[in-house]
Amino acid sequence: MVFLQLTTIIVDDYDEAIHFFTHALGFELVEDSPAQSNDGRPKRWVVVRPPDAETGILLARADGDRQVSAIGDQHAGRVGFFLQVEDFESRYAHMRDAGVEFLTDPRTETYGRFVVFRDIAGNRWDLIEPVSPA
Repeated sequence: MVFLQLTTIIVDDYDEAIHFFTHALGFELVEDSPAQSNDGRPKRWVVVRPPDAETGILLARADGDRQVSAIGDQHAGRVGFFLQVEDFESRYAHMRDAGVEFLTDPRTETYGRFVVFRDIAGNRWDLIEPVSPA
């Protein structure tokens, strides 16, 4: 079997990012372990993922000017992540109540209902509920 195990989001602060992903988005904290950078400095290995998903997100605290400059712009202003849900309205309401910043109003297209939001680092996501097969 082949699958994408992890993708990385560069963040300012581990704990703020964990709180955003677990509370606002409802993800699970899979791992939060001490680790070391390549040159021996302490860091953390922090992985979150949606419940029952196999693919997770490594939350990596920015290290150095280049990584700091990438926070929130990892996809050059494009939507880079797509969070698919089964009940758009309840998930949207939960996220709105949790303070998530939405960049558009929800709308319906031929492929489903969606809205664009920013994560804790400023990256753009689509919250999407695909159209059910007829």
